[in-house]
Amino acid sequence: MKSSRFRTTIETNVRQVLGGVMNRFASLASAITILTVSALTSAAQPAPAATVDELITRLESRSVRANSEALGALAPENLNRKRPAPPLNVTGTWFSDQSSSGFRFGPPYPEFIGETKADFQKGQEMARTRTPWRDAIGQCYPAGIPMVMTRVWPIMMVQLPTVIYMVSNFNNEFRQVFLDGRQWSDPDKITFTYGGESHGKFEGDTLVVETRYIETWNHYIDSGIPISEDFKVVERMRLTEGGKALEIEYIMTDPNGWVGEWRSKKRWLRLDRTDIAQVDCLPDLNDNIPSTQAGKSGLTE
Repeated sequence: MKSSRFRTTIETNVRQVLGGVMNRFASLASAITILTVSALTSAAQPAPAATVDELITRLESRSVRANSEALGALAPENLNRKRPAPPLNVTGTWFSDQSSSGFRFGPPYPEFIGETKADFQKGQEMARTRTPWRDAIGQCYPAGIPMVMTRVWPIMMVQLPTVIYMVSNFNNEFRQVFLDGRQWSDPDKITFTYGGESHGKFEGDTLVVETRYIETWNHYIDSGIPISEDFKVVERMRLTEGGKALEIEYIMTDPNGWVGEWRSKKRWLRLDRTDIAQVDCLPDLNDNIPSTQAGKSGLTE
């Protein structure tokens, strides 16, 4: 009798244990099913669209601007900051007054040194025989600073509290002069350009603009005078003749090309019945102009 009761007790316990295990498996299977259905349902539904603020944050985090900490010149927060009223406003369309000093920045010229001296002498010889040399502009390279300012085309200037935008009718070359007091870009990060990076500040009735980080490749002044990466330009701008004329004094330095400062003063006239248009430099058309060099032969000499 004892053995029969013992077996009965064991069988009962086994059934209870097995029943518990089966219940746990059933619960686990149910949970797996719920998770699977939930995952499939989530995968089938698109992720919620990013907000405008999230999209802006993503784009700004990818910015490759060398001075990414500064507010953009057109940011409302920057434009609306309180600032003293500027002593002059150069907004307008301006035409280089060729009757006063022509488009070249010399003579007088500074004391050239090294290879620049030899290049200057050769350029003078080529000019005397009216032979094109280092005709980078004719090959559609940008004229760059300072030469773009004295091309025989008008320049549109728009002055805002934070920046002055300049667009030349000569190939629509673009410049911007920051007025918001930002720091200079990191020279190891910025991309050098033919117009460089320009910062301006007011001194009395004069706007003083300094330009750095200027591209040197096929970038010449006057007749083939090269520049180095240390080339800098300071422009002192002031309005004259009751605002009908704009005078700019150029103070250019390059310790690798000449001694001290190279100074030149130019004048522009306000044209109120003129606008600029789109202009594109097309090499295949320029090759047919007698004053330009066909091909690239003149760029490497």
